[in-house]
Amino acid sequence: MIQLNEISKSFKIAKRSAGLRQAMKALFVREYSHVNALEGISFRITPGEIVGYIGPNGAGKSTTIKVMSGIMVPDSGACSIMGYTPWKDRVAYVRNIGVVFGQRSQLWWDVPVIDSFELLKDIYKISGTEYKANLELLTETLDLGALLHTPVRQLSLGQRMRCEIAASLLHGPRILFLDEPTIGLDAVSKLAVRQFIKDINKEKGVTVILTTHDMNDIEALADRILMIGKGRLLYDGGLEKFRGQFGEKTMDEAVVQMYREYQI
Repeated sequence: MIQLNEISKSFKIAKRSAGLRQAMKALFVREYSHVNALEGISFRITPGEIVGYIGPNGAGKSTTIKVMSGIMVPDSGACSIMGYTPWKDRVAYVRNIGVVFGQRSQLWWDVPVIDSFELLKDIYKISGTEYKANLELLTETLDLGALLHTPVRQLSLGQRMRCEIAASLLHGPRILFLDEPTIGLDAVSKLAVRQFIKDINKEKGVTVILTTHDMNDIEALADRILMIGKGRLLYDGGLEKFRGQFGEKTMDEAVVQMYREYQI
């Protein structure tokens, strides 16, 4: 379903030293540095998998998700998802995916949640029957009944994240990209989100790619992990096999040791 082959992406970042003199100089002469966010990333994901995508801050996780969701164009390499090239076939492709960025919102801040859902219905051209069925299922499963007519700005973080996940699934996507979906959530909200992800994976066969720093999320949901560091893929394999390499260490301890071995 998902195949990445030698994907690379770099960014040009302006540099400037502190001080008024340097600020004046930067008005006329700009200096730049290049950061390699991804360096030849390759992997395959089959339908129905839940894959944990882990790595330290700045490792390239979000960049990979943005490439796979069609938001960002790589410098080189190939990406085929359900037969689409995400950044070339974007209109047709996005009908098949849902994306949740934990620190970004697709809901309109000052209007009730249901108004955002109605607008997404029109954007994705969801039929009335499908929209009604999906909304009822998501409302019941994620316990959104009391939230639908509340402006987004009045929701707690946990409530908003449940609504964000519902918004990403209204059109019935086959793939769900979750980038830090449980960031800042309390224990009850985390358990509810985890259970929902398990349910849609089991009942609807939705393929899930999960990036997170919370190893409890990974252990609860994923059977396979991809570990990235400094833009390079460091590990691709089963969760139990990974843990087995580090004896009695916890998952957090095993991940930290892996980072140290690769000096990241």
